[in-house]
Amino acid sequence: MARYFYYSDIRSFLRESVEEIFGKLSMNDEYDTAATQKFAWEEEINTMKDVLRTYQDEQGWILFEYTIPRIGKRIDVVLLLRERIFAIEFKAGQEDILHADVDQVLDYALDLKNFHQGSAERMIAPILVPTENDKVSTTCTLSHYDDGIYEPMIANKVALGDVIGRVLGQDIPHKEYKVALRDWVRSRYEPTPTIVEAASALYNQHSVEEITRHEAEGEQLDRTTKYVMQVIHETKERKGKSICFVTGVPGAGKTLVGLNVAIKQSDQETDGKRDLAVYLSGNGPLVAVLTEALARDKQRQEKEKGNRYNITTARREVSQFIQIIHRYRDQMLGKLKTPIRDGIVEIDPEKELRDKHAGYAEVENIAIFDEAQRSWDQEHLASWLKRKKGVNDFPMSEGEFLIWSLDQREDWAVIVCLVGGGQEINTGEAGIGEWVRAMNETFPDWNVYISNQLTEKEYAEGQVAEMLEEHKNVVFSDDLHLAVSMRSFRAESLSRMVHYLLDCDAPKVRETYQEIKDRYPIVLTRDLEKAKDWLRERARGSERYGMLVSSKGYRLKPLAIDVRCKPDTVHWFLDDIDDVRSSLFLEDAASEFDVQGLELDWTCLVWDADFRYKNGTWDFYEFKGGCRWNKIKKEERQAYQLNAYRVLLTRARQGMVICIPEGNPEDHTRQPEFYDCTYKYLKQLGFEEI
Repeated sequence: MARYFYYSDIRSFLRESVEEIFGKLSMNDEYDTAATQKFAWEEEINTMKDVLRTYQDEQGWILFEYTIPRIGKRIDVVLLLRERIFAIEFKAGQEDILHADVDQVLDYALDLKNFHQGSAERMIAPILVPTENDKVSTTCTLSHYDDGIYEPMIANKVALGDVIGRVLGQDIPHKEYKVALRDWVRSRYEPTPTIVEAASALYNQHSVEEITRHEAEGEQLDRTTKYVMQVIHETKERKGKSICFVTGVPGAGKTLVGLNVAIKQSDQETDGKRDLAVYLSGNGPLVAVLTEALARDKQRQEKEKGNRYNITTARREVSQFIQIIHRYRDQMLGKLKTPIRDGIVEIDPEKELRDKHAGYAEVENIAIFDEAQRSWDQEHLASWLKRKKGVNDFPMSEGEFLIWSLDQREDWAVIVCLVGGGQEINTGEAGIGEWVRAMNETFPDWNVYISNQLTEKEYAEGQVAEMLEEHKNVVFSDDLHLAVSMRSFRAESLSRMVHYLLDCDAPKVRETYQEIKDRYPIVLTRDLEKAKDWLRERARGSERYGMLVSSKGYRLKPLAIDVRCKPDTVHWFLDDIDDVRSSLFLEDAASEFDVQGLELDWTCLVWDADFRYKNGTWDFYEFKGGCRWNKIKKEERQAYQLNAYRVLLTRARQGMVICIPEGNPEDHTRQPEFYDCTYKYLKQLGFEEI
């Protein structure tokens, strides 16, 4: 499928009539073209014809409605002329210059520069055209970032040709381009989207290949998705029950596979009936942010088509296939007979009417569990149910109960477990071995489709193959393992560098940072206001930035950061700079619990005295009783604190500032020595002071 609605060389474009061009645009539009869109296209076509008559004898090309899959939008016009790229956004009939519109056209330029092969080496000019505005940019200035992008320019429909002429009149470096301008339209788009952008793109019917940076990434995600979809199809055909275990290296896209399966399945109908799939995650902030982002996208699209569409309706539609795992689990718990006797879990027929297809199960035939290895063990779940729900003597682990829940269906069911390996297991997390044990002991009739990598040591200490020897229906497949990491487009080595930093291996940190510092700056300061200014100066367009803190950073209150005041993660991640709840307002700081699984472009990590460098190692503290820091001595809790800072240090896609306060000699809870050694350690790693 072409990424544009219309493409032509300049000479052919000028020869074609407005009606012919409009017809091609309409033919490629997936929606019924509204009258407002028709008016906009006609104005854009006529304006560009006026502009390009000057260049009719030159070699150049024009595209209308060029799709940027990473951000799910289309550039109105792309003009390719004299080795320059013009990204032009029209606002038909508009007089005002809106800040959001300027950001929009700059976002297009940044996206092309960062992710499009044919654009990476070329000068890019973003131009906003509010057609009825009387203000026109009189200068064209390259960004101080020195990356070949001009500062956004403004032109009305009459002055657009003059603005383009000024850009063309500036000298550009003579070079041999890797991608010829005539091949620009065929050049590969290599995005590295955030999980929110990727989910939005998938929800808007883009393929996984379109939202991945390299062919290998797109191919493996597509291959794994197809394998899982085939298991679903075969299981339905034979009216059986199946479970799939999908593994992957860190950052390989396991969550994307889960979302892709849920979205694809939700679009399929058989005899007018959908076989629903639900993506379940224990990461509450991730679920909330994804749900709201997709709902807002849905509402925006419907409005663009001229339809009235309530945001509540959009949220309800999205929540059909993305849910917090505890909500799904508690729904099933509400159907049980209580009290539980003799360790037997039974449905209470008085509590919910039986569905002829689902039995007493939920409505979905397919459940996708992200981070399945983190489901709770029996002891932890039983303790929680006793304290929070008044349910005593619960006999199952969370994994076993979730399988049991799908087993209540009378027709068929498929479970997809997305499994991460090599991660420390926190208290109460059962690991993948518990799922395998449940399959062996309680559900021997289920078919098991398993990644061949699940036999490796990082999964259940390498005991998975041995545990499954007794099971009669097991299929191992390479297609259920994601082997290619979808790395940050700026800093492929960031995770490795953070690993060395937390291991106190200074020489390796310095060596690794040299590889990334030109693309991924890390700076230090002891002044929070300087840190905030650095963030504001770095971000362009709609790039997001925000403050991060450890959940144990209790002595940042003198800096107006109170970790007990939790941000509203939906507003923090999605709203713009005018909303005080937004990350961009730099008032609310998010902890590791709020940002795990999510990302910002730029971050400020405000480092408290809960995690201190001293004599070549780390000391771990928690603030107790409102008056003192107590040392954390349990290894398990130390590991958790280390991992909290691992999360905080890896949330930025483009760069970060680390702010370590000076402390206060008159405050016994904020003595300068609590902070100084950490600052000196980070400084000697080569991070620049500001």
